[in-house]
Amino acid sequence: MYYPEELVEEIRMKNDIVDVISGYVRLQRRGSNHMGLCPFHNEKSPSFSVSQSKQMYYCFGCGTGGNVFTFLMKYENATFQEAVQTLAERAGVNLPEVTYSEEMKQKESRRTKLLAVNKEAAKYFYYLLRKQEGAQGLQYLRGRQLSEETIKKFGLGYASKYSDDLSRYLKHKGYPDELLQEAGLCTISEKYGIQDKFWNRVMFPIQDGNHRVIGFGGRVMGDGTPKYLNSPETPVFDKSRNLYGLNFARTSRADNMILCEGYMDVIALHQAGFGQAVASLGTAFTQGQAGLIHRYTEQVLLSYDSDGAGVKAALRAIGILREASLVGKVIHLEPYKDPDELIKNLGADEFRKRMAQAENSFFFELRVLEREYDLSDPDGRTRFQMEAARKLCVFSEAVERENYIEAVAEKYRIGYEDLRRLVGSHAAKEGLAKEVIRPRSGIQKKNTPGENAEKAQRLLLTWLGEEPGLYKAVRNYITPQDFTTELCGQVARWLFEALEAGRFEPAAVISQFEDEEQQREVAALFHARLAAPAEDKKEREKAFHDILVRVKTNSYEYYSARMGSDMEALKRVIEGKKALEELKNTHISLD
Repeated sequence: MYYPEELVEEIRMKNDIVDVISGYVRLQRRGSNHMGLCPFHNEKSPSFSVSQSKQMYYCFGCGTGGNVFTFLMKYENATFQEAVQTLAERAGVNLPEVTYSEEMKQKESRRTKLLAVNKEAAKYFYYLLRKQEGAQGLQYLRGRQLSEETIKKFGLGYASKYSDDLSRYLKHKGYPDELLQEAGLCTISEKYGIQDKFWNRVMFPIQDGNHRVIGFGGRVMGDGTPKYLNSPETPVFDKSRNLYGLNFARTSRADNMILCEGYMDVIALHQAGFGQAVASLGTAFTQGQAGLIHRYTEQVLLSYDSDGAGVKAALRAIGILREASLVGKVIHLEPYKDPDELIKNLGADEFRKRMAQAENSFFFELRVLEREYDLSDPDGRTRFQMEAARKLCVFSEAVERENYIEAVAEKYRIGYEDLRRLVGSHAAKEGLAKEVIRPRSGIQKKNTPGENAEKAQRLLLTWLGEEPGLYKAVRNYITPQDFTTELCGQVARWLFEALEAGRFEPAAVISQFEDEEQQREVAALFHARLAAPAEDKKEREKAFHDILVRVKTNSYEYYSARMGSDMEALKRVIEGKKALEELKNTHISLD
């Protein structure tokens, strides 16, 4: 859904950022800003700053920042559209009706009906669990030491032993057979008529991120097969793009997610206080699920079963996590099979301890690989080292690969240079990576001209953000075109346009960026602390003048380098040289 920029801006202006954030974070006024403990990382001293005048927030500890929309998106793990809708409702702003084509109307209508019938089925399963016929299911759940609160939280239920019980109930509610079949709740055949998909099973409703029931998992009572049965793919249920427990995990505030194998593991972990636990849905972990996790965290702790199948599944998941740029670690559960069993025997504190000790996923891979070789035998040790070197090529970034080479060499007592050459040889042969070049000195290189230019441009934007009245003094010398880095150029164009019109809304600038990292950088620009001493006017004026000259000089040099092939650059050079000479000889007052 697209909302006009004017409407989005109206909603933002009607939701004071201090009022909104105060509903989530305890804020105290300090000078012109409000301070509190950052909700996005653990800290003991407040570094989370909220500016009422700028309608922005910024954390000096972790670097996160933005406006009222980005705060809600990050805190609630919501989309931009969801944040707009929430804040519009809060401010009493009416949003336009969504307009669909006839095809889209029919599709949405079908989705709505499927979600409605799933919700009704979940309510019925929940009801049956507490009836006499659901006694076996309730006994099973209590035997797994689940509390009434947990059963209610996850909406656990029971499917009757009669194979048409649910169908008859839903048909009585007015839902047609075709809809029940499309929802994966029943099958229809000429021989048997209509039959429920689930019967004589404990039921686990599967919910999407917005707590809507999209499917079910069922565990059979007794010795029937299959032990676990899941809903088929439907228009509202895509197994590869959903995770069990994500509706709770997405708002857990943890800096990681725990990936498990099954429903009961997730439920047991949540009950023990680990609300960030999720599980794949009856299938192997997928790239789509990894991408879903990446929306909420960058670190995943694998808590798969400790048996052979669990190890195999973990190895597969590690590769997928790495491809998705997620940091994977492995929690060791031995001598217990799964997290549920470990917690029941040793308690939540022990699981928390093992989380803290989780093994780096690459070293877990190597440890599993060790089992295939006799490291006491020179031949076995050599073959293991060759395979380890080949696996190290998975790291395409030189710095990361270098760090892992050093760590592997130390752990397995391999000569660093020998291992580095071996990795380089494999990389060259297979075209996987460039050979690592070890730096010869620890001396850091000086900033490049481009880096110096960006620093000056950022400082000027920060200064104008802090003292917007200075714009009138510099607009004849500095233009948005003088900001030659992409981000600074975009910010300058919007900021200069706003200042020219006599309005200063840094929070509005953030709304122009969709990328979270860019939003963070923009917030940092307007929350940076100027180093110039406030008590010394002459020093401040000199510092500000120096920045202006640096920005203009960098601009002149930038366009001069492109003058040969770009007529626009030639124009900028001519104008820039004149402005630069004038600027050097002009006093800029900060009054």
